[in-house]
Amino acid sequence: MTISPKKAKFLEREQRILDCALELLLEMPEERVTVEMIADRAGIGKGTVYKHFSSKTEIYAALLIGYESELTAKLQQGVAQSAGGEPAAAARIYFEGRMSNPDKDLLFQRLEEKLTVLNQAPESIDELHKIRRSNQRALIAWTTEQIAAGKLRDVKPEYHILTAWALAQGAIELYHSKFFDEHIDDRDDLVRYITEVAVTMGNKK
Repeated sequence: MTISPKKAKFLEREQRILDCALELLLEMPEERVTVEMIADRAGIGKGTVYKHFSSKTEIYAALLIGYESELTAKLQQGVAQSAGGEPAAAARIYFEGRMSNPDKDLLFQRLEEKLTVLNQAPESIDELHKIRRSNQRALIAWTTEQIAAGKLRDVKPEYHILTAWALAQGAIELYHSKFFDEHIDDRDDLVRYITEVAVTMGNKK
């Protein structure tokens, strides 16, 4: 479906607002970021931001949903590649998706926790959870097929999924840990190694 030039310009400006908000959130604590700062970074007026988003909270919620949608697209790509003969593709793409920018991943975890605890943007959080539940159903179905084909260990499909999440979560925390700095000469190399472990864990052979 084609969209009008006016609508295309509106969507382009909206994406610029989100991109600029993300840049600022990665540069400083979220409580210091203001709508005025986002508008300045985007090169537009504060009032223009409010034509797209009613509040800073709504911007954060849109960023969260956008990130989850990106991960969903990558998971779908990985499952398709796995079905096409690359059994490790789903796990690899999931880890690469989360670990490609550990700072962003940790930021979104923090934002989600904040919005949830303060009960802000509940409709957006519900939408976020619907996306995740849909992903989980698809992954459980795919994992069940892999177990039946003898490619993964015969345990509850959820165990494979939760173990992958736990390893990715731990890798994100380790990446940002100051305590283990003395043991990590090259964080990117560590991430590559963890990814290699992740894509083979749970394999039957």
